[in-house]
Amino acid sequence: MPSADNRDYERLASLARRRRAELGLALNDKNAKAGGLSNRTWQRVEKGLEIRETNYVKIDGLMQWAPGSCLQILEGGEPTIVSEMGDVAAAGVQKSPLPKDVIDEEVRDTVQLALIATTKGTTAEEIREISERVVRDLRERGLI
Repeated sequence: MPSADNRDYERLASLARRRRAELGLALNDKNAKAGGLSNRTWQRVEKGLEIRETNYVKIDGLMQWAPGSCLQILEGGEPTIVSEMGDVAAAGVQKSPLPKDVIDEEVRDTVQLALIATTKGTTAEEIREISERVVRDLRERGLI
């Protein structure tokens, strides 16, 4: 990974602006929050400014790029568009060999155990609903 000084933030800004236009997304608080970040962070990306390393995967999700695409762009590569990932191996994206239903169940179990261990007063139904939401959100973002 290149140092922060050698990364091409302006190239990421350009590709992110273009992709946002393709998707018809407004650069607003509602869309930023849907992606799990602040509008300010999203604006920083589109202005060619550095953001926290952990936020790049959130930008990937908003842009419907495969995880790691922002970092690939910063290194001079191209983003991988999730909807175009017919041949995952050819796209250079690592996907789990497990079937979708097995991955979904593992995510649900992990979320349920975390909620049981950390929250008080959450009903079984609420835990199931939260688990389903997490699986759905991760699928929409191309993370599972």
